[in-house]
Amino acid sequence: MKCTVQTVADALNRLAPRRLAEDWDNPGLLVGDPTAEVEGIFVCLDVLDAQISRAIELGAQLIVAHHPLIFRPIKNIRLDLPLGKKLARLIKNDVAVFAAHTNLDSAAGGVNDVLAGKIGLVDVKPLGDDEIAMGRIGRLETPMTAEDFARHVKQALDADNVRLICAGDFQIGKVGVCGGAGAEFIQRAKFFGAQAFVTGDVKYHEAQAAVEGRIHVVDAGHFATEYPIVHELAAYLSEELKDFDVRIIENASAEDFFATI
Repeated sequence: MKCTVQTVADALNRLAPRRLAEDWDNPGLLVGDPTAEVEGIFVCLDVLDAQISRAIELGAQLIVAHHPLIFRPIKNIRLDLPLGKKLARLIKNDVAVFAAHTNLDSAAGGVNDVLAGKIGLVDVKPLGDDEIAMGRIGRLETPMTAEDFARHVKQALDADNVRLICAGDFQIGKVGVCGGAGAEFIQRAKFFGAQAFVTGDVKYHEAQAAVEGRIHVVDAGHFATEYPIVHELAAYLSEELKDFDVRIIENASAEDFFATI
């Protein structure tokens, strides 16, 4: 059975409906024709030059990414600038791009459920009173010190490094998580009983507020807290599209922009 871009979009919208996306976000089909036939799908975190080259090399007609290639309205497409170059290559090679971003963060089985599972949380629930929320909260089966928990997160996520913001001498039993840049939810996690929070991209004054608020924070980086979704998203599409003649290829060799020196 033939697969189209719209077939894949429908499958992704079942997992992560657009209504779950934040107002500022730009998920969905960003490049390409929804009626175009798809024989290969390349699943990745970011639409970078290397990912576009790999998709073309593998004969993929669709890239499914977590981070949108286009965030804001564009006024020009200049081929001497990175975004313009990428758009031109995609269009010339008939490669479509679909992004599932904050809608996939909030979705059941999305980024934050996967992150919670990777670090071994149980009894996981949305972070807040609402049924739908960006973050998650759960508990460790065995309480840990802040230092042991930071080492545990580093190993579980295969992160090059993590930063620990230690808020005092107390153990961690309940943990909040938000993949990517989720420091805005640290205090919410504290309110709902978390002793620690896992996210990325934590700023200095956000760390200061966490210490003052008596909640440990493990900054494992934007990449490491979101990259696990690539494998899960590829597995989801493989199952959803099993009746179609389409190959699903995950980007298993991506690396963080930040290197440990």
